[in-house]
Amino acid sequence: MAWLERTARKRTDPRQVLAEAKSIVCLAVAYGSPESQNPKSEARNPNSEFGNPKFLGLTARYARYADYHDVIAERLRALTEFLNQLGGEGTRSLWYVDTGPFLERDLAQRAGLGFVGKHTNLISRRLGNWIFLAEIITTLELAPDEPEKNRCGSCARCLAACPTAAITAPFQLDARRCISYLTIELKGSIPVELRPAIGNRIYGCDDCLAVCPWNRFAHEGGLMKEHARSELATPDLLELLALDEAGFKCRFAGTPMLRTKRRGLLRNVCVALGNIGDVSALPALERAAQDPEPLIAEHARWAMDEIQSRQSETAVHK
Repeated sequence: MAWLERTARKRTDPRQVLAEAKSIVCLAVAYGSPESQNPKSEARNPNSEFGNPKFLGLTARYARYADYHDVIAERLRALTEFLNQLGGEGTRSLWYVDTGPFLERDLAQRAGLGFVGKHTNLISRRLGNWIFLAEIITTLELAPDEPEKNRCGSCARCLAACPTAAITAPFQLDARRCISYLTIELKGSIPVELRPAIGNRIYGCDDCLAVCPWNRFAHEGGLMKEHARSELATPDLLELLALDEAGFKCRFAGTPMLRTKRRGLLRNVCVALGNIGDVSALPALERAAQDPEPLIAEHARWAMDEIQSRQSETAVHK
């Protein structure tokens, strides 16, 4: 996460991004769905169904669509052009979708879109926790909106829900323990002591978002709905583990999951299989242990050890 340090000056001074900037327009796009309003909808292990021969992974809800950067960009271009026309000659505006050097959540709270919750994510009273953020920085001077105030109250469900205790205190997150960081941002080996808590998650984690009471008021996201990729929600882990480089790129083209690259995703798949797999997963893991990518091979060996250890314990207790 060294990029945070590299862009620190721009994050604290927007004029480092656009000279003579006078306003920042903050936007939110909902990606909620009917099931995302129910915190228990994915609480059960989908692999526990009687007669289910598959080992299923779990991806964060936002990754179950075409890449939101591309989808939202189409609307942002049009809105940015409108602002430039509104301001007249000499007006300049730049748009960003979760990529600009801005303190997005702070800006969104100041703009009245929502408030930063105890899990450190933005919560909207109308859209719940399931939102993407975007910004347009412009030289056009606009009247500011009223900021939103924090409305968490005494609720601490998100702290209790975090599988790795990454939310160390209200409004404080240790990113090094966060499953979203571990499965997406981290490029190297996942710390051994945190692997069991990852469960069958292979890309991100929604636990702290899903338990928030404000999701009761969330609306289904219309813009993202037509870009849904339901097959990404709970993919077959053994199928994923068999992907070569070309197969990986083909399967995840145009989705956020392409970001982890094959080495990162298959690393995560190995950890998930180590947590939920049984001896039937060993042949696939044995092949993965011979993968030319050391990161995949190391996590495959760990997964094999975990499965074999559980098998030995089961045999002892019989």
